[in-house]
Amino acid sequence: MNLNSVYTAPILDWYEANARDLPWRAPDATPWGVLVSEIMLQQTPVSRVLPVWEAWLTRWPAPAALAAEPSGEAVRAWGRLGYPRRALRLHESARAITERHGGEVPSSHADLLALPGIGAYTAAAVASFAFRQRHTVLDTNVRRVLARLLSGDEYPPKSQTKAEVERAERLLPADPATAARWAVAVMELGALVCTARTPHCVDCPVVGQCAWQLAGRPAYDGPPRRGQTYAGTDRQCRGRILAVLRDAEGPVPKPALDVVWSDAVQRERALDALIADGLVDPLEDGRYALPQ
Repeated sequence: MNLNSVYTAPILDWYEANARDLPWRAPDATPWGVLVSEIMLQQTPVSRVLPVWEAWLTRWPAPAALAAEPSGEAVRAWGRLGYPRRALRLHESARAITERHGGEVPSSHADLLALPGIGAYTAAAVASFAFRQRHTVLDTNVRRVLARLLSGDEYPPKSQTKAEVERAERLLPADPATAARWAVAVMELGALVCTARTPHCVDCPVVGQCAWQLAGRPAYDGPPRRGQTYAGTDRQCRGRILAVLRDAEGPVPKPALDVVWSDAVQRERALDALIADGLVDPLEDGRYALPQ
């Protein structure tokens, strides 16, 4: 079976007609804009990322602009996107790009992978989307689409497997520009149609060739899939502490942090974790601030 003719062409045609108009996909999007979008979109929906991405690129249109400011400003501008260590990673990457690559995001996959906090997925995504190179790009959406299409499984394994990578590579078009478009097309299909909880199979361009659909959409029978909770967690507590520091014009005294969370043990644990992660600086005078 020629997998490219069965799956790739219909999905590319679907993408041409249905792709969302997102600024990091625009013809004039810069590699830096693409890199920022990829970091922000990790575990965060597009609707929340868009305003922060636009504000970020307005303030820091190039890596050198961000690298020139303290890392705490990146944390402040990150706002409520969540997982704020991503802001620190972006700041570290901006400094590395400025120091190692003259302020230009490198096009080499190896150079991208060598940047601080850039993993295999992000390096492949930036090389594909910013530089139209041929790389296998596997995010959660892509893994789910391919699991259903090719394996007949509702969800992929919890951790990425070698078999998944090999299967994805077999589908990748030979032409680099087409491969880059395929990477974003199948990702979009997973985001809009082949969703995790309520897939819209009637709108799928390859529903007639989907192994999961042809098998009667069998229910997932793997390890339990637990949804992430937020209310009452250390993560929520950390977010409230950071919100105080982001909104403050300078360092704040400890009582200003204490009032955001009633459980003192959990609050101190969350604060210690923020300090350990480099997101909060404890000052010698007993006050706290975003990192400088």
